Amino acid sequence: MSKPLISAVVLAAGMSTRMEGAHKLTLDVAGEPLVRRTVEAVLGVAPVETIIVTGFAAEAVQEALAGLDVRFVCNADYTSGQPSSVAAGVKSLHEYCHAVMIIPGDQALLKPADLQSLIAAYTTCDRSILVPFHNGQRGNPIIFAAHFIPHVVSGGVNIGCRRLIETNGADVARMEFPFKSFTTDCDNPADYAALIAHFTAHHNGESSHDAA
Repeated sequence: MSKPLISAVVLAAGMSTRMEGAHKLTLDVAGEPLVRRTVEAVLGVAPVETIIVTGFAAEAVQEALAGLDVRFVCNADYTSGQPSSVAAGVKSLHEYCHAVMIIPGDQALLKPADLQSLIAAYTTCDRSILVPFHNGQRGNPIIFAAHFIPHVVSGGVNIGCRRLIETNGADVARMEFPFKSFTTDCDNPADYAALIAHFTAHHNGESSHDAA
């Protein structure tokens, strides 16, 4: 497989229960909503189609992604947890693809180059599910072959990425990557503060380089 056709499902339905009242996906990160940074990175690898699964604060998420080439699907059962959002997103895929990439919406450090490396690794590995690791820690996104789609869809709330991995161990490639973007999410105020610090340091570093 020289260049696999990858469809993307971005999970953006959660309630941000650990963010102390704020909705993490719409928080400002260096001038853009957090979820928009994630989705722009995903679009940078030109998926066959990009599905955004909404639920809690669906209108706010759609507004944050206004103008991007994505399609929204609302998971009415979002309170039951992430597996139902995975199923809702995968079920809404219409176009032919070789594999599906599942991306949490709060991975604002992702870059297209990171995702290209992930896709390239999936293409060359001999397994049908790829799980990235960074410094020994399991990360996201994961990629799984399209033949798992019926299994994920029929499983509903019982089948999410974790369950898919656990029940198909022989098909799973666990691969180490140098990208901390794969293990950096934003669940609480401390995570958000660290995210802002990262972008501030990056911006200041660029400014110093420009001045030199």
